[in-house]
Amino acid sequence: MKVEMWKTSRVKPCEQNPRENSLAVKAVMKSIAEFGFQQPIVVDNLGVVIAGHTRLAAAKRLKLKEVPVVVAKDLTPVQVRAYRLIDNKTGELAIWDFEALQVELKGLDMEYDMSTFGFEPVDLDATPAPGKSVAIPEIFEVAIRCRDEEDQRTTYEAMRAAGRSCRLLNL
Repeated sequence: MKVEMWKTSRVKPCEQNPRENSLAVKAVMKSIAEFGFQQPIVVDNLGVVIAGHTRLAAAKRLKLKEVPVVVAKDLTPVQVRAYRLIDNKTGELAIWDFEALQVELKGLDMEYDMSTFGFEPVDLDATPAPGKSVAIPEIFEVAIRCRDEEDQRTTYEAMRAAGRSCRLLNL
């Protein structure tokens, strides 16, 4: 596997990508800004993204001139389509070991606001007693795409008035 640096404009998102990544772009931007580009974008022979749409969107928003890519030269068009889907789906199959997560999160709050990377307070605050496991409540979220800033404000205020826990995101 060879990592190459390509002009960002040369890398094209897949128009048929079935994954909606817009809610993750801001966190990935912060990750790239903090840690650098540590995971290349995988593209096909035509420069179309197979894996890494969110990284590409973050790089464009950060106005990066170049991005690291790996060209999957030996995949057939059918394999490219399958890999694009499988790469996204397999991430959903993983689950958190919350005890191990607490060990990893411990002390990071001194250096990083982990909530900017998608960790919620329930992830950050669950500290089990020695030898005990923590019951992590399920969190159900809804993302609402608003027409404009006024619609966003009105929707936010209505949700807060209805007793919902809300946060505003501008992507």
